[in-house]
Amino acid sequence: MDDYRVVADAIAADIEAGRLRPGDRLPPQRRFARQRGIAGSTAARVYGELVRRGLAVGEVGRGTFVRAAKPAPEPALAEPGGARVDLELNFAVLPDQSALLAKALEPLLREDVLTAALHPIGATGTRTAREAAAALLTRGDWRPDPATVLFTGNGRQALAAAIAAFVPVGERLAVESLTYPVVKALAARLGVELVPIDTDEDGLVPAALAAAGPVRALYVQPTLHNPLGTTMPVRRREELAAVVARLDLPVIEDGIYTFLRDDVPPFAAFAPERTVFVDSLSKRVAPGLTAGFLVPPPPWTARLASSVRSGGWAASRFAVEAATRWIVTGTLAEVEAAKRRDAAARASVVAEKLPGLRGDPASYHRWWELPQRWRAELFVAAAARRGIALSPAAAFAVLPGHAPNAVRLAVSAPPVETLASALDVLAGLASGSPDDLVTD
Repeated sequence: MDDYRVVADAIAADIEAGRLRPGDRLPPQRRFARQRGIAGSTAARVYGELVRRGLAVGEVGRGTFVRAAKPAPEPALAEPGGARVDLELNFAVLPDQSALLAKALEPLLREDVLTAALHPIGATGTRTAREAAAALLTRGDWRPDPATVLFTGNGRQALAAAIAAFVPVGERLAVESLTYPVVKALAARLGVELVPIDTDEDGLVPAALAAAGPVRALYVQPTLHNPLGTTMPVRRREELAAVVARLDLPVIEDGIYTFLRDDVPPFAAFAPERTVFVDSLSKRVAPGLTAGFLVPPPPWTARLASSVRSGGWAASRFAVEAATRWIVTGTLAEVEAAKRRDAAARASVVAEKLPGLRGDPASYHRWWELPQRWRAELFVAAAARRGIALSPAAAFAVLPGHAPNAVRLAVSAPPVETLASALDVLAGLASGSPDDLVTD
């Protein structure tokens, strides 16, 4: 029996029949190979196939386990969950922001203005829109050149355009070892191989990037990293800038959460000649009201604009006009300030209920390294039974089977009182044992 898929089918049948239960640990690959009379390389392919099918999950240093729950049919974190308390997705929509946004859009609904807004618009938008976007994205001494600003339908499209512009099919893109799941999906669709780069408490490790071998570009989240919630200090940004300069490497900086830390200059300020800054309105405003921004160095503007056009990723004119009005009227600045206050209030709740979690206090998400008696997949399943949706580390790991034993908490969506109650439930769950689930 040398076909690994036949062996995987047998294990899948055992799982389906209940002979292997959720949370059961599979034998180490060498022992499994001996038991089945197969080669070690075949055993590795069997385990890889089980992970690919969503039947098993690998955890670094712990082994391979039968999944505690079936994977979602859509890519991780792609759609809102159905749990009563959603700590899986970050979508901060404040109670009074819609009234503010609607008031700023009133002039746009005049017939003559609306008629103009319904016409097509290119990736470069309008001069007024570019100047407004440049003002919005300014951080400290770093201010984008309005002439280089490009617009996409949302941040994901901006990332897709940037990746497609610099990484040909079959080539390699360096990313943090735990990264935004949408980037994993985009890479798969674009035929790009992701190369995970080690991180530490300060973010991506420059020496690890230098040792990674040839890559065509780097994607990085230096401010309020998703999922870790950490912010790269200035010293590390300077070190990373020196390494990418030596490697002559383009950098795609994801600045989606930078509005929550307006005191931190972007990485683009340290490597302006090689960094494409990407942002959008999805977190500043809401996922349903968004436009994406691309800010490349001047020599790359035409290249990125061509990528936006060829991918069909340009923004609608109405979205660009709406964003411009929110910016120039100061409405967006009000919403941003309110969300920074909201994030701080939620940070206090998290610190009280679950002290010691990893993450910048300004962040809307936290990284929770679970007690050893719990495994991430089982903990997520147990939380779901209590009406709370979480994200396991495996959703963010670039390499299957290399996820740490951790979960991400996204704390922006539920009301603060609901968040506090949910964190109490999770704290109680973590203090117990997985064995307690038998009596649930």
